[in-house]
Amino acid sequence: MLVELGKPFSFMVSLLSLFPLLFSAFFVPGTHWEDRLLLSMDRAALAAACCLVSGLFFAWAERRGAEPLPSILGTLPMRIYFLTLGAMAFLFVVSWYLETYYIPLLWKNLPYKF
Repeated sequence: MLVELGKPFSFMVSLLSLFPLLFSAFFVPGTHWEDRLLLSMDRAALAAACCLVSGLFFAWAERRGAEPLPSILGTLPMRIYFLTLGAMAFLFVVSWYLETYYIPLLWKNLPYKF
């Protein structure tokens, strides 16, 4: 019964641990992309730990009798973590590329300087 109560709580904690990862990757003004990458890696490790613990709760809830523990990587929190990490890595690389190669071209074509 305690595992069933821990599932929603741990799932919400794992979802909330992904938000600082998003903010550290994209919404830290005045930092370089290398600094954002290092900060995001730290937050990704923390989010992985939270999602792993939540995945353990989900795997324990699915366990029946003396069967072995189901795969933790196939649980909902871990799937959401991998999907979020992949999407954010793709968006991070695209935004870094656009800022490096495309945005300077936009600034050159402005008729006035800021």
